Amino acid sequence: MKRVNNIKVLLLSGALMLSTVGCSDSFLDQEPLNEKTESNFYKTKEDAALAINGVYDGLQRIWEDYPAFPFISSVLSDNAFGGTGASDGFAAQMMDEFDKNRSTADLNLYENLWADYYAAIYRANKYLQEEGNIDWEGDDALRAQYQSEARFVRAFCYFDLARMFGNIPLLEEPTTDNVPQADPAEVYSLIGSDLQFAAENLSATAYSAGWAAQNDGRVTKWAAESLLGRVFLYYTGYYNQASLPTKDGSISDAQALQYLEDVITNSGHDLVADYTTLWPAANPDNYVGEGNIETVFALKYTYTSDYNGNMDGNHWMVMNGMRNTNSYPYGQGWGGATVTEDFYNTFSADDARKFASIIAIEDEAIDIDISTQREYTGFYIKKYTPMVDEDGNSTAVNQGGVNFQIGQYQDFVSIRFADVLLMAAELGSANAQTYFNRVRERALGAAYTELPLTEERLREERRLELAFEGIRYWDLLRYGLDVAANAINVTDVEVFNAGQAVSKSITFDASMEGLQQIPYNQINLSNGTLQQNTGW
Repeated sequence: MKRVNNIKVLLLSGALMLSTVGCSDSFLDQEPLNEKTESNFYKTKEDAALAINGVYDGLQRIWEDYPAFPFISSVLSDNAFGGTGASDGFAAQMMDEFDKNRSTADLNLYENLWADYYAAIYRANKYLQEEGNIDWEGDDALRAQYQSEARFVRAFCYFDLARMFGNIPLLEEPTTDNVPQADPAEVYSLIGSDLQFAAENLSATAYSAGWAAQNDGRVTKWAAESLLGRVFLYYTGYYNQASLPTKDGSISDAQALQYLEDVITNSGHDLVADYTTLWPAANPDNYVGEGNIETVFALKYTYTSDYNGNMDGNHWMVMNGMRNTNSYPYGQGWGGATVTEDFYNTFSADDARKFASIIAIEDEAIDIDISTQREYTGFYIKKYTPMVDEDGNSTAVNQGGVNFQIGQYQDFVSIRFADVLLMAAELGSANAQTYFNRVRERALGAAYTELPLTEERLREERRLELAFEGIRYWDLLRYGLDVAANAINVTDVEVFNAGQAVSKSITFDASMEGLQQIPYNQINLSNGTLQQNTGW
């Protein structure tokens, strides 16, 4: 993805240039001829394109620091424990066990994540504030497209923040002021309005040959409609509401379903034939690649990250890798989010998703060093794991990456067509049984037999189909805090720390409502404007 410097950086460059020359009045009255400033930017369609690239760059950076949302989502769920190194701090266990006493020094665990999300929101808000100053030359379609993309990015970021922290500051324009936490309904009203605008103003270009070259990683009508469905299900479930609020009204379950049905019927997206080919580590010889027909929206990454400000790589995936072990095609990482044996055993033997989703050390005869691994279970995440070639060399480094830590380049597929089918089934589509069958039949192949659709089976199917895709924990919360507690609570499960057997227990405290710790530095900087979540 092409990157563009943020306007604040450009203004700083201009200020530094002014400080190195004589300061006559005539000079100060002139704009820099070779610098972009707020006074000469946001004028042309070319400026708009640069600014929108900057908005996407902000989205790409939201997970550049530890811990990232996909990792957090896995650790919080019933699919994985915290893991990491045996001599590491206990931040992952604090998350996993919902217990601040596990790592009392980690008062600001989510500070970088909080700041990165709000930085992305700032870029979107800045664009939306300034886009009215651009000479669109009568190109209303392009204006609507860019506005839709910016509003989608803003909604995407607010949705993650709202799910993690509950009551959050709501900024609808760029500001550095202390802003109090908003009622969640206000936040979701903006999210709903932004996504509805995008869904209704982006062109209905269906997936076809060559589609990915123009649209992979960009917001589409189908992405907006799909995310609307996801937001609707979460908000109405978690907050026990009948509809999703918008600025001008609300979105009903029938309207949410209509958006999803539009994706299913008209988007051109579909399921790939072989589930394993969706994930490069599961089927490296037959990986279908980025921008495939099942990918509705993905966060794009490249291998070009460095330590000089280029942050285009997938920096979080290294957390999932096997600790200190390379075994083709799986590369080493930091041993985080170790998969529970219980989840591995939930899959039937004939389910292609079992092999595609989870690295099973014993079943795959991997010689692993667990001397520095915490909470070893014998299972790791396969969908998003570093990779090596047959000689044990990092594929990221082979591509030109600086190292295996920041050079990972696998995209994160945020929305897959399979999820759209399951969401539509959940919302009561007339085709619900057919959608459910399509997902199961692809996974089970010759072993498939039709099962009548029930709520329980649909929930379990979502767990199996969408494992480690940043969805399961949030599904549990919207099903109900009692459901989440029943799934997440464990008592005296055996895991291995540095090779020694220990017991692992988790108690989900429903009084915390599934929310996470707001960074204490942010609370202190707000002079008490922000209030900490219960239990943290």
